[in-house]
Amino acid sequence: QVQLVESGGGSVPAGGSLRLSCTASGYSLRRDRMGWFRQAPGKEREGVASIYALNTSTDYAASVKGRFTLSYDIDKNIVYLQMNSLRPEDTAMYYCAAERSRSGGPLEAAIYKYWGQGTQVTVSS
Repeated sequence: QVQLVESGGGSVPAGGSLRLSCTASGYSLRRDRMGWFRQAPGKEREGVASIYALNTSTDYAASVKGRFTLSYDIDKNIVYLQMNSLRPEDTAMYYCAAERSRSGGPLEAAIYKYWGQGTQVTVSS
């Protein structure tokens, strides 16, 4: 049984930093891509970043490129999302996702099979 558990969310002022973690059990990072998504109240879920550990391929949404960085510990099955220079518009519930069930862009939420419960990130102005 695949389980994804996010942690590391919190409340920070604009310009601050947070590091989110996604710990996978029953799933190896070697298996397929993992992604981070976020959803603000009243908005659709949007892709933030995605990584494929086997070839270190990464993709970032334009809105976070240069501010957010993915990393991973393949032996511990953990994917990290380092978020710097946070902005109020980054406020959202952040979700981890794994394994693509069909073809599609790496930041397309609909293609991912497994999801975590989310961790809240709040950035105050």
